Amino acid sequence: MAGCEPRGPRKPPRLHCPAPLAEGAELDLPPGAARHAQVLRLQPGDGVTLFHGAPGAGDPGGEFDASVLSMGRSAVRVRVCAHHAIEREAPRAVHLLAGIIANDRMDWLVEKATELGVAGITPLAAERSVLRLDGARAARKIAHWQAVAVAACEQCGRNRVPVVHDALDLARWLHARTLCPGAAPTAQRLLLSPHPGAAPLRAAAAAGATDAADGARRPVLLLSGPEGGLSRAEEALALQHGFVATTLGPRVLRAETAPLAALAALTLP
Repeated sequence: MAGCEPRGPRKPPRLHCPAPLAEGAELDLPPGAARHAQVLRLQPGDGVTLFHGAPGAGDPGGEFDASVLSMGRSAVRVRVCAHHAIEREAPRAVHLLAGIIANDRMDWLVEKATELGVAGITPLAAERSVLRLDGARAARKIAHWQAVAVAACEQCGRNRVPVVHDALDLARWLHARTLCPGAAPTAQRLLLSPHPGAAPLRAAAAAGATDAADGARRPVLLLSGPEGGLSRAEEALALQHGFVATTLGPRVLRAETAPLAALAALTLP
């Protein structure tokens, strides 16, 4: 396709482009992608890789080659070239319900969970969470964590951006009726617990990995606490709603380390 031959030998940067993409189309990049292109100091003729991040509703998923046509003060125009039906998702969908942890450690958790293939994240306003969110502050934090997930996808090669859902306490989440896809009735519910009697995570996950009705891989709901863990009341409530208490072993892991170790065990081949 004319005008789609990237200039230079370097690997084209990846840009999240939540706009309709089709081979041969010309479009102005959305503001976030345009700012990223300007920070990278791209020039006309440079190649980029675009991905929408939310396949469906007319978007084919995968990624597109593209070429920069012009760089303005705020606008960046590109020509969309070949489509590649490439997905780099984990073989088993895991939605993380993570106790909100303090300061930049939550950023780090969102970033690394995205790299490990998490399908979605719900920040949990747990009883022991130090960071408290409400109103405008909550909206800003959710938007910030969503941007962290987008940047992680640009870096790691994923073409599906995990959604960071609104923060909820455990009782509200358990009783909600508009949950994320990972909360389907068939999802396996696993709780990271430090208490005696918890089953090894890998064994528990393997025991319920497939749906008895059709043999399909079941998605996983993974619940982990903040610093200090879930309260006894929260853990009891989770167990009453079908979660299985699991352990990662005898060592005490930090609140940001434990869910990542569990994600690695559940999503990596």
